[in-house]
Amino acid sequence: MPATTRVPLSALDLVPVSEGRGVADALHEAVALAQRLETSGYRRLWYAEHHNTEAFASSATAVLIGQALAATRTLRVGSGGIMLPNHVPLTVAESFGTLAHMHPGRVELGLGRAPGTDMRTALELRRGQAGHDTFESDVRRLVRLFGGQEQEHVKAVVARGADVPLWILGSSTGGAEVAARLGLPYAFASHFAPAMIMDAIALYRQRFDAGAPTATVERPHVMVAANVLAADTAEEARRQFTTHQLLVRGITRNDRRPLQPPADRVELSAAEAAMVEQHLAVSAVGTPDQVVADLEQIVEITRADELMLNSYAHDPEVRARSYELVAHAW
Repeated sequence: MPATTRVPLSALDLVPVSEGRGVADALHEAVALAQRLETSGYRRLWYAEHHNTEAFASSATAVLIGQALAATRTLRVGSGGIMLPNHVPLTVAESFGTLAHMHPGRVELGLGRAPGTDMRTALELRRGQAGHDTFESDVRRLVRLFGGQEQEHVKAVVARGADVPLWILGSSTGGAEVAARLGLPYAFASHFAPAMIMDAIALYRQRFDAGAPTATVERPHVMVAANVLAADTAEEARRQFTTHQLLVRGITRNDRRPLQPPADRVELSAAEAAMVEQHLAVSAVGTPDQVVADLEQIVEITRADELMLNSYAHDPEVRARSYELVAHAW
């Protein structure tokens, strides 16, 4: 695949907290990473909302977005995503509308229907109100709030007319259905739940409605997420990638501790090995050229319009350099 036809690269950040370092370190490193991603030519940076975990400091997503926008000049920054069941659409519109007026043309809003946490925490975020699924109606409300608000009795003045592109995120055919019906771009979370990637993308493309009142793109637009770890040698890349494998092992054990240092060997039961393999199936690990070759194959198979890269390393410098090596080789 010639370089001129390669799709744009973007980055996902959950603001990982490494063992031996604190939340403040992770937050400062997130800002520094945003600046390096911009310099390396990444199109966008998204932060993912997570709660009640020692491993990530990405709970206050809109605050992180604001910090990254203030520290950069051209990078598009958004959510990957805001977990909409945890929030009232009005407050989401007000937060992102405010950001969009402060940083015109650079703010994006990816929306997910999962809680981004365990169910006990989800209930607290929703103040005990575990009602029926209102995801699609909430997305439609956001479209109206970012529009003219003519039919809205309660208005989000700071959101009216704000240029905030909406994306639907998903890891199953459910999110693909919503994205297709509303005519919105679709990002598939194949960096942690790749099992239904081909079915979801196919359904989205087949049912996409460019004529929907909520449509913002003329044709289906798919972004695929992939895990990456690039280093000078394949051996070093594989060693650094054990941090990610240990993270997934911890999830299977309900042990969500901070990122662990790389290991010479990751001890896994048969069930854990199957879970790690499934979770990390869409990954590219090795030298920059090897990573690029694997990413090209992912694009060829999925026909993705864009790639969003996710990377973990215990040493934040290793992680930042991995992103830089991939971008340079791409």
